[in-house]
Amino acid sequence: MNILPLHHQVRVISALVDGSSIRAAHRTTSVARETISSLLLKVGKGCAGLHDQLMRGLTPSLLEFDEIWCFIGTKEGNRGKEDPEYFGDAYTFIALDPVSKLVVSYLTDKRTSRATHEFVKDVRARVDGVPQISTDGFKPYLNAIKEAFWSRVHYGVSMKSYGPETDKREGEAKYSPNRITSHTKEPKQGNPDWDKINTSYVERQNLTLRMFNRRFTRLTNGWSRSQEHLRAAVALHFAHYNFCWVHSTIRVTPAMEAGVTGSEPEPTGERSTPSDSSTSPSTPLVNFDLPEKMGG
Repeated sequence: MNILPLHHQVRVISALVDGSSIRAAHRTTSVARETISSLLLKVGKGCAGLHDQLMRGLTPSLLEFDEIWCFIGTKEGNRGKEDPEYFGDAYTFIALDPVSKLVVSYLTDKRTSRATHEFVKDVRARVDGVPQISTDGFKPYLNAIKEAFWSRVHYGVSMKSYGPETDKREGEAKYSPNRITSHTKEPKQGNPDWDKINTSYVERQNLTLRMFNRRFTRLTNGWSRSQEHLRAAVALHFAHYNFCWVHSTIRVTPAMEAGVTGSEPEPTGERSTPSDSSTSPSTPLVNFDLPEKMGG
């Protein structure tokens, strides 16, 4: 069996976490697209298992929830009767600690009540204490948070209203959101701090995901063709973000800031790539003996 040399695996994964599509990674590394796709699945499953094991017993004082849209195979309106059930809209639920910038939990699925309950239950399993949670106005959050956290939560909703699209916009403005006409906050449970009912940080995290994961970049042909590969790509992105990315605000990785890991980052911030002479060509990049949980 042929095994891709370690230094080629590192180049491929580095390209993917920097926002390259599989085709772009193929062009820059000369590794076959099928090999890149298989490597993404393998590493993505390992990253999901790593997240599942390490993100436990967290004590964030604040959490922000949001969902980010992409699609699989085709846009929702173009789905055919013979298309798989997972084709069309796909949403990634994200739970962010705005203090440490840590992504505590994530789940890629349809934007349904069932998926919302599954996501919130996963957050509860990873978080100790009584956090304050902020969400947008997506209604399934209300019951999901009540069922998962009971009375051990302070919960508030931050709702933004957008004006109607009254004119035909051109150029860059055509793809911009409509103007915000109002912003309201509403306590839902417990005693949330009014000033900290907010989803701005997790919405900014959505931009980071769109910039560094080609499957989420708008107006490109880099969309996902399968749910399995999308979930693997999301797991890879958040493992890199939590454990490798030195955040410009906190000057360390989010995992370090949250106390999940304790070592200091490299002062130069440069990636170290194994050389051909120091690495056996048959050494695999990952050899995780971890559960293959894809949701995070």
